[in-house]
Amino acid sequence: MTAGSSNNLASFLPALGRVRLLVLDVDGVLTDGRLFYGARGESLKVFHVRDGHGIKQVTAAGITVAIISGRKSAALARRARELGIRHVTQGASDKLAALTRLAKARSIPLEHCACVGDDTPDTPMLGAAGLAIAVADAHRDALAVADLVTTRSGGQGAVREVCDWLLDARRMRA
Repeated sequence: MTAGSSNNLASFLPALGRVRLLVLDVDGVLTDGRLFYGARGESLKVFHVRDGHGIKQVTAAGITVAIISGRKSAALARRARELGIRHVTQGASDKLAALTRLAKARSIPLEHCACVGDDTPDTPMLGAAGLAIAVADAHRDALAVADLVTTRSGGQGAVREVCDWLLDARRMRA
């Protein structure tokens, strides 16, 4: 399914309007999925500035933003701090368990969670969320369980696109 069709996106506006928790994968969602290593072995990541602005906007609108990543990265920890994301789980081997713990701790039903992913390890988390979103260049496993698919690829503004959907849905609800 793709969000490129306005009719398709329109059918998900009620679900988008109910979202209280936005959970993001990192590699392939907030980044383009490529890994860069410096001469000393440090891992470098590139984040899109528009994604960051979207995250700040949905946070200001009252949506909790969280990150669940299978990898550990100092660059991610720094970016999350810059954006005010307080709920960051790194090195998660079981993303569904991490999502369930987070939702329970925040007293948010899974039906009010939107998860954005791009690959097979994200599929259990996507399948449990009230709204499963895959980025445009996601692996077929993630696309198969997605309710919506962004028009933008991971690391290329896909998260901003999702944030805009959430904000538009809230405005329409008001």
